[in-house]
Amino acid sequence: MKRALALGVAAVAAEQVHKRVNATDLDGKVAIITGGSRGLGFALARELRAQGARVAICARGEEQLLAAQAKLGDDVVAITCDVGDRAQVEAFVAEVERALGPVDVLVNNAGVIAVGPWQTQTIDDFRELMDIQLWGVVHATLAVLPSMVERGGGRIANVTSIGGKVSVPWLLPYNTAKFAAVGFSEGLRAELAGTGVKVTTVVPGLMRTGSFLAAYFKGDRARLEYSLFTPLSATPATTVSAERAARRIVTALRRGDPELTLGLHAKLAARANGVAPGAVQAVLGLVARALPEVHGTDRVRGSEIHSAVDGSALTAPGRRAAERLNQ
Repeated sequence: MKRALALGVAAVAAEQVHKRVNATDLDGKVAIITGGSRGLGFALARELRAQGARVAICARGEEQLLAAQAKLGDDVVAITCDVGDRAQVEAFVAEVERALGPVDVLVNNAGVIAVGPWQTQTIDDFRELMDIQLWGVVHATLAVLPSMVERGGGRIANVTSIGGKVSVPWLLPYNTAKFAAVGFSEGLRAELAGTGVKVTTVVPGLMRTGSFLAAYFKGDRARLEYSLFTPLSATPATTVSAERAARRIVTALRRGDPELTLGLHAKLAARANGVAPGAVQAVLGLVARALPEVHGTDRVRGSEIHSAVDGSALTAPGRRAAERLNQ
């Protein structure tokens, strides 16, 4: 027994050494981050640039994109692009290749959250989130992949969510898109075996990025939804800092790890759902029944909502993160 345990420990240690030795050096590499103007995408752009990569970012909002470029550095290529539009993505990648050269690293990070029960979510909400969080991943990946395969190397990181492993209440369109993205990411990695291109599926739990300001809240009780969601996404007890997440994602990407789950809560939820999905669904059902009734389909951004939680100690860490991360 002791010998078997020792051999197991030695095998794990040897694997870690192998990963470190064979990790991709990012110095001079060309890296694209979608949704790179704020939040985790902004932190990833900063981390990749700090490791020597030549960075390009895209986002839908031009003003926020230019503000991000000013904070990151003039050498960062920043181009307005809706990743749900294939033609815009292909034009963005072509412009990056003209400016910086062939793409070595792609981080599919663009995302949107719409908080509210199923009755408040419209077909357009489902389409928008699928366009960004599934088709955006597909469009960007297919735009860079042929060149990566031809050159025999590349790294792709797909930022999904614990919502792509465990479908939690009040995030149904978001969960739907993230489940699809996880399937695409995992299947693509298997198909690219032996090509030199590695795909990493990133599964974050709640992160301290100030995302509550960019999230949409649905229906006639948006302020209540905001007040419930914001503390959970802002405190160190329930979240991982964006900077720490960015460092770990870049490390996993460099090593070509198959998957990275961020946050203890996310790890526990994923494992519990794998072992006892019925029990997890029962618990989530109780949570859903305990949440208040909400009606209507209108939506409002968190940045437009004023709530008593805004000035509380619970949300202060999230506010500071938002300031750092160009939210």
